[in-house]
Amino acid sequence: MTDHLTHIWRPIPGGRHAFRPSAIRINHDDQAESYCGTQVVAARLHDSTELDWILEPTCPTCWKILKGDS
Repeated sequence: MTDHLTHIWRPIPGGRHAFRPSAIRINHDDQAESYCGTQVVAARLHDSTELDWILEPTCPTCWKILKGDS
């Protein structure tokens, strides 16, 4: 289902970060790493709320990396 995606955005405490699509398929107890290097328990990628999407700012480092400005 996510094979065509190059990245996914997920709000976690501290910001909305970009992750490789494979991050949503790893064991929920494993660590997922965003493009900027932020580490988060994979289970956290699945339990965001609509409010999290609104309140968490986009990570500028992830954004720059994906734009190719890094």
